Amino acid sequence: MEVVGDRWSILLLREAYYGTKRFDEFQDYLGVAPNILSARLKKFVDLGMMTRGPLPEHGGRYEYVLTEKGRDFFPTYLALKKWGDDWLAEPAGPQVVFRDRTSGQKIEYPALLSARGEPLQLEDVEIVAGSGAVPFNQKRFGGQLPHAKVKPRRISR
Repeated sequence: MEVVGDRWSILLLREAYYGTKRFDEFQDYLGVAPNILSARLKKFVDLGMMTRGPLPEHGGRYEYVLTEKGRDFFPTYLALKKWGDDWLAEPAGPQVVFRDRTSGQKIEYPALLSARGEPLQLEDVEIVAGSGAVPFNQKRFGGQLPHAKVKPRRISR
């Protein structure tokens, strides 16, 4: 939550997914104060979610480009967008929809399924301590799943 747990961070990532790269474009599309935008962009660069590089056509200006780590958050953004579209969109529908570039068909959000292949419900989920759990969470949630596979952290360079 420290990385993306505020409104401006999510909106900034949204704009990056929409293809925005320049500071002035982010500011224009978001209506965010320059100091807030600058701080969020710096945070994303420091975290390895974006890179900052000079614009070829403007020597003193920069563009912000998503890294693999930043692009990897896209499915999470889609899940947040789907919730907003389902519960908050105007009766006419969502503001923006996503289409497959090749077929032109609307992107459909896959349903999350339980291990039994049924739609996942909160009641289907058991929370257990993971392999990286601190003592507090080990005590709170007990042991970890046997043979739990943890996705390795990618190191930014």
